[in-house]
Amino acid sequence: MKIPQTPPDLSTYLANLPASDLYERLPHIFNTSLGPYDHKGRYQSWDKLRHLTPPKGFTIEEYWFALKGARKAIAKKLPFQDKVSQPFKYSMPDGVVRDLLSIEKNSTGAIETDGKVTDEKNKQTYLISSLIEEAITSSQLEGASTSRRQAKDLLKTGREPKDHSEKMILNNHRAMQFIREYKDEKLSPSMIFELHRILTEGTLTPEDIDKAGAFRDAEDDICVFSKGESTEPLHIPPKANELSKRLHVLCEFANQEYSNDDKDYIPSVIRAIIIHFMIGYDHPFVDGNGRTARALFYWMMAKEKYWLMEYISISRVIKKSPKKYMQAYLHTETDDNDLTYFIIHQLDVIREAISDLHTYLTFKSQQLRETASLLRNTEIQSELNHRQLSLLQHALRNPGMEYTVKSHQGSHGVTQQTARTDLLTLSNKLGLLRRLKVGNKDVFIVPADIEDKLRNLS
Repeated sequence: MKIPQTPPDLSTYLANLPASDLYERLPHIFNTSLGPYDHKGRYQSWDKLRHLTPPKGFTIEEYWFALKGARKAIAKKLPFQDKVSQPFKYSMPDGVVRDLLSIEKNSTGAIETDGKVTDEKNKQTYLISSLIEEAITSSQLEGASTSRRQAKDLLKTGREPKDHSEKMILNNHRAMQFIREYKDEKLSPSMIFELHRILTEGTLTPEDIDKAGAFRDAEDDICVFSKGESTEPLHIPPKANELSKRLHVLCEFANQEYSNDDKDYIPSVIRAIIIHFMIGYDHPFVDGNGRTARALFYWMMAKEKYWLMEYISISRVIKKSPKKYMQAYLHTETDDNDLTYFIIHQLDVIREAISDLHTYLTFKSQQLRETASLLRNTEIQSELNHRQLSLLQHALRNPGMEYTVKSHQGSHGVTQQTARTDLLTLSNKLGLLRRLKVGNKDVFIVPADIEDKLRNLS
């Protein structure tokens, strides 16, 4: 990946114009009627706009200056500065407002799907599943290579991690649990340090082992590179001696309370995205900055009562196109610290993650109906709880699958005794699972003819 081309400078452009052309070209340059978007409604960077055909009568530079003028007219300064003390800013063009309204509608109210999927009994099961998904994909973004099946087994059974990748995933899962626990607290440097300590415990190199939950030092050579593509750094973060002050500004920003009529009001989703960006920009730690940034996004969303955000995985969407994720950072940094690029990218990520969740819940609804159909004429239908139904759904698709008390407990967030009772009912009473003793541990195996067994329970 290459650093985007820096946009042209207006004063330099004007200085190089012949005096005879100056007054003819000025109306084009200061034409704000074009608005902040290109002709296709995109908040385009110079790096991409320069390859397009400008509107009739404009040079490509004049087209850019006109768009920039419209953007500056609606831009708001933020309390953050870059490495040379220039402010970060953002704007809220119509497209951003529409995305915000859509996200608010779809993440604070009820989900329009089968009630059996989202009722309170099932909430814990689906929340646990989503926490596992984010833990896996956020770690994979940073290089973890464990398979999804192994990762889910790790988190559901509570076994010890076998390698560095599994340790990353386990740490990420614990961090997401930490965020839920502290979502009503004010953000503080000590809280961020603890979050980072959880995320990096046992994963740092021997020489950096003392850097878990601590700022990087001045001697730490921290740069962001594009993996395997170039020796040129994409980003050099601020100096280590600036980090303490910058982190305090971030916490003040996160904890700011607004009234509805406050002219400085920043929507909660936008604030969460900005916090995500600033941790990535500052890179305050020797490792784990991306994971910390994404975790703090979730913390802000939980704090502001966006309950559905607990069920989505932004990392899974980012993982599909990590290049776009990095480009959103770079376009902001190379274009006058305009955070609108990163905000638009993340709003797209959130909307896709919400859409994925709805698709997933529709799928689960269908599975529930299919399982219910198999049980409709049996005497046990009313005896099975939602956890047992969920296990049977999974079992029907995975003959030979093995379950344990610990894995069932981990999947549903229940006590060991409750999990054991669920499984013993399915095995000893109903004969739907085969119970084996492996050492001092019970293993429950899905028989190959489980569907026939279900049909024969009538």
